[in-house]
Amino acid sequence: MDATTNTDAQAPVITLSDAALKEVKRLINVQGIEEGGLRLGVKGGGCSGLSYTINFDEKIGQYDQVYEFDGVKVIVDAKSAIYLQGTQLDFQKDLMGGNFKFVNPNANKTCGCGESFSA
Repeated sequence: MDATTNTDAQAPVITLSDAALKEVKRLINVQGIEEGGLRLGVKGGGCSGLSYTINFDEKIGQYDQVYEFDGVKVIVDAKSAIYLQGTQLDFQKDLMGGNFKFVNPNANKTCGCGESFSA
């Protein structure tokens, strides 16, 4: 089975705000990334039980779900998709720089750092 490339007929598990999309494109350009895409996920850990993962990945696995937003591929593994359903990735700038923020409707408890949650 090949990696799933979703079309408009299938609602994406996760969406990107305009600010997040702009920042991801900037990072792709700065880092010279030509293959793969942005991998978003969830792993055990963090002060609330689960934590978000975000990185660039050149490999797309057999059970990964792949979404494309204005030329940017977003990769989500099958396990993470359960916890990320309906989530929006946002990017917010402040005096200290900027950071990505997961806006997750499935999180019933989040920590103060915004990097971990429970569902």
